[in-house]
Formats: sequence, C-alpha cells, structure tokens
Amino acid sequence: MSISKEQLMKLQNGSDVRGVAVEGVEGQPVNLTLEAANLIAQSFACWLAKKKGKQLGELKIGVGHDSRVSAQALKEQVLAGLLAQGVQAFDCGLASTPSMFMSVVFPQTQYDGSIMITASHLPFNRNGLKFFDQDGGLEHEDITALLEGASTLQAAEKDLSSVPQVDLISLYAQSLREKIQAGVGAEDYEHPLAGLKVVVDAGNGAGGFFVEKVLAPLGADTTGSQFLEPDGTFPNHIPNPENKQAMEAVRSATVNNHADLGIIFDTDVDRMSAVLHDGTEVNRDAIIAMMAAILAPEYPGGTIVTDSVTSDKLTQFLEGTLGMKHHRFKRGYKNVINESKRLNAAGIVSPLAIETSGHGALSENYFLDDGAYLAVKLLIAAAKAKREGKQVDTLIEALPAQFECREYRMNLQLEDFKPYGKKILETFEARAKEAGYAIAPNSYEGIRLSFTGEEVQGWMLLRLSLHDPLLPLNLEGNRPGDCDKLVAIAKKLLEGFDKLDLSPLNP
Repeated sequence: MSISKEQLMKLQNGSDVRGVAVEGVEGQPVNLTLEAANLIAQSFACWLAKKKGKQLGELKIGVGHDSRVSAQALKEQVLAGLLAQGVQAFDCGLASTPSMFMSVVFPQTQYDGSIMITASHLPFNRNGLKFFDQDGGLEHEDITALLEGASTLQAAEKDLSSVPQVDLISLYAQSLREKIQAGVGAEDYEHPLAGLKVVVDAGNGAGGFFVEKVLAPLGADTTGSQFLEPDGTFPNHIPNPENKQAMEAVRSATVNNHADLGIIFDTDVDRMSAVLHDGTEVNRDAIIAMMAAILAPEYPGGTIVTDSVTSDKLTQFLEGTLGMKHHRFKRGYKNVINESKRLNAAGIVSPLAIETSGHGALSENYFLDDGAYLAVKLLIAAAKAKREGKQVDTLIEALPAQFECREYRMNLQLEDFKPYGKKILETFEARAKEAGYAIAPNSYEGIRLSFTGEEVQGWMLLRLSLHDPLLPLNLEGNRPGDCDKLVAIAKKLLEGFDKLDLSPLNP
C-alpha cells in the first residue's frame, strides 16, 4: 500500500472525508488519491456489513457525485472498491447529497448504504466522500473507524461494465414534486406552481435538476434561472449561499426578472438560501426565521435548534412573534441535528434543526440535511401566498433587520492550544462579569455577551475551535458604530495573552 495510515487519517473532516483531489494549486498536493477512494469504499462496505449483520455479497450500495472535475475518476475507484468486497454496487451518476440518503429509503432502490462524492462548496481542486445508511449520515467516530479499517486493506481494480446505472435524481425529483402538489392543494393538482415565477441559481453544481425536473413540470415560470449546467470549474461563482458574490448573482437575477422568489443551492444541494421579490436576501437569521414561520402552525410551541451565532433578534422573533422556543446550540450541522433528535427523543417537540449557513433538517424529512426540501417548503408557502394575492415575504415581516455582522478568527500561537484557549475563555468570562456585562445563560459553545444599553447595542460570542488553533469571535451591532465599539470591548477583555494573535481586531 502506497498510502499510509497517517495519510488516510488526515482525510477525516468531522463526519465525512475531504481532501485535495486535483493537482494544479500550489502548496496543495493531492491527498485524496484514487487509491485512498478505493480503500475507503472497501472499508465502508466492511463496516456496513458488520453493522447490519449481513454478508458482503448481500449488500447493495449506491454511489453518486456532484459536478466536480475529479468526480468521475473517484467514482470509478469507489465502485471498484465496493466490487472488490463483493458488494452489489449501483452507479447513481450526477446526484445530490440528500438524494443519496433517499436511495436508502425509496422502495424502488432501498440500498443498504450509499456514498456521495462531494466536497460541498470547497474549491474545485477538493473532493470528498459522505456516507449514509438507514440511520442517516455517519458520525465522527464512524469515519475514524472507516479510515482505520482502510489502512488494513489493499486497493483492487475491477471491471465496472456490469455496474447498473440508476437515474436516482429523477426518482428524487418525483418525490419533491409530489410533496409540492400535496402541500399546495391547488385545483390544478398537476400544476400547483402555475403563476409563480422562480429564479434558481445552481452555481454549476448538482442543483440544476430542480428547474427541469421539479419547477417546470409543476407550471412555474423559471425565466432567468442561471448556471444550471454542471461544471466542476465553477466558472461563474462559488456555489455557496454564504458567499457574497453568489448571493448577489441570484439577487440580481431575481430582481431583474421580476421573480416572486429566487433560490440558490450549494454544490451538492444540502444547503439553500433565497431572495424575495424585492431583492431582500433570505439567509443567515432570515432563512431560519422563514422556515420556522412556515412550520409554526403545524408545530405550535415547538423548539427550533440553531447554531451558536444566531442573533438576539432571531430569538425575539421565534419566541415573541411565533410563540416557539429558540434553542441555540453548537456550530456544525451534525451537532444541531443530533441535538434536535435528542430533544424529540426526550419528548420535546423540535421540528427543525438549522444553521445560519443554510444547512437545515426537518423532523418530518428524516432529519435529512436537504436544501431542496427546504426549497419545497418555501415554494408551498409562496404558492399559497400567491393564491391569496400576497407575497411569502409577509411570513418574516416582523423579523428585525440585521445591521452589521462580523467574524474575526484569532490564531493561538502554540501547538497544544486547547488548555490555553480554555484559559482565555475563563478569563474573558470573569472580566465580563466584573465589567457588569450580560452573559447569556446556558451557552453550549463559548461565552456570549449581550448589550442593550444606550452606549452599545448588539452581542458577541467568543468560542474555541474544536480542531484548529483558533478563537473565532462573532459579533453583531444594531446601529452604526456598534460593531466598532464591540471590537474595542473584546480587545480589552482579551488583553494580556501573549500567545493570542489579536491583529485581526486591529483596523
């Protein structure tokens, strides 16, 4: 074996595998090699057989990919690795991450597991592997076990000519269409989106199917939709709803085409953000507020689980306007999903786990992190509003607008950074108490301060990165100049730590 165990273990990225798959970027040598993909696929087959108590030859595993330039070569090695273990492998072609999970669910496929080849919104030279079984996506410790297992195997080449090809994305699109038809309940059941104008920006990722296979058949006018063709060089913009250029692209297309709604997906369609008819961006706090407002009538008093960097204004909207509960948890989409699952298991109704990044999972949809399903819920609400002569905007008209948000990432300049980082957090909290600042109770990640006085209004959150020597500082000011005042407060609370690089806070 030419790839070492140490090299394999470095491919772990939380609950999936990611690495450099294409040469050409200086200082970024390929580490997600074809050999690595072959070995990891074999290891997944062995892991899955053990978990399910099946023989390897009984297993059915689907493999799909997004539009990345390295997808085809990696897919061939993943399929070869599965065949090497005697697994029945299925080539699902261009797919979305959510559709690959649904391949485990759909009665037409009912695979034992699936593999999605994607690196989400990362640059073109990156790629990765996501894994699913009937319980959803794998956990951090599962990926560790896969990589450890891969280090004990040998790569093998196989003839792929007999691998069945499956049009999974059409099957998935059909399920989305049926959800919209049932949800809208229009007289014209076949065309419930007739009269609705929707612009989609797929960023040349895998989301172009949503126009051709979901919106158009249901009667929507999709004039102005853009970047629908898969292109792994991402020539127009990064397919990432958090990217300013990407959001401006879909915002402009929505306004210029006088659309009722704009929708943007990330590369593998597990994230979504939107734009209202007037160009208002529905992302970060707003996408959470919109989804919660749509769900509120069905889940009165339900708990919405979010990541830690949501604003106090969102809390006011969820609890004051919608009558729901806001449970602000840790960053990381697996963290919020698992927390929402935990609450439901404890008898606390939690219909939605969602991050400001646009990752969102609903209890009614297997807690699947699915941007297309969020879009379906939004389209149902938009179609119903249109029938009443309204815009979907009215659902979040009571959400106070954000004024200015910032994030600073401060390096910890030592190898064993966690004890030092924790000491900084303790000191930060102690100094904040001494200064009389309001410290948020029940903070699951870092120290959060709220400011409601006349001098400064807003909030800040200081936290320690789990894997990197970083202290991220997120803050939001409610008025002009508030962010600068919050930065000055943060600098004073953090002074005196010689291994903490405060230079990002300097103008």
